[in-house]
Amino acid sequence: MIETVKKEIYLYEGKELDEVSDLSNVIHDILIARWTKGNNPLHCLAHSLNPRYYSKKWLEEGVGRVPPHKDNEVSQMRMTCFKKFFRIPQELTKVKEEYSRFSTCSEEFNDPYSIHDRWTVSPMTWWTNYGHSVPLLMSLAIKLLSQPASSSCCERNWSTYSFVHSVKRNALTPQRAEDLVFVHSNLRHLSRRSDAYKKGETTMWDVGGDSFDSLGGIGLLEVAELSIDEPKLQTISLGLDYAEAESVEESETIEEEQEA
Repeated sequence: MIETVKKEIYLYEGKELDEVSDLSNVIHDILIARWTKGNNPLHCLAHSLNPRYYSKKWLEEGVGRVPPHKDNEVSQMRMTCFKKFFRIPQELTKVKEEYSRFSTCSEEFNDPYSIHDRWTVSPMTWWTNYGHSVPLLMSLAIKLLSQPASSSCCERNWSTYSFVHSVKRNALTPQRAEDLVFVHSNLRHLSRRSDAYKKGETTMWDVGGDSFDSLGGIGLLEVAELSIDEPKLQTISLGLDYAEAESVEESETIEEEQEA
């Protein structure tokens, strides 16, 4: 990532890679600080179990790249995780042997298809197809590599929930609030199929997303306060005229009073 960002900055500034760029230096320090904060044993273990980082094509893409089993820092943190996950000495010995075969492409992993697919397929697909001979390592790899590397998805979901279940609407039952978050999240996913979103325009359902600006005179926070059966939300989502929506609500109220 650092290499890619540096290339983009130098391309934008019209400089050669051997020249000095103040902007690149500032951004480099920010990225290193973020890396230092997120660099922990579990991430190093996940890095070690990703077949892509052992492939020849990945190693040749950047200067100074080495496979995870040859990186001192990654190897130390990987062993820290191994010792924590496998406290029985026999299992620890076995998983270290499995990792040795996997990382060096030896024995059953010295197969042209296995080596080729380390770069071409996803890590999950690779482990599913080629990891059956190393059950301890395969189980650990699938558990780690199937998880998102960031908590942004959870944070976004919590943001949506905080808008739905607010101080003004604290009487919502847990099930009702969960249903509203579910509906809102799915509407957001559906809206991202639109041409407008593909052009870079934020949709009205991106609460907690990149922007909180108002759309059509109605703020995103205001939209988030509405439930799915309120006329103002019908106006936005169904394209009804707001006066018409109020009229519908008034008619429904009169009908209910007459029935009573």
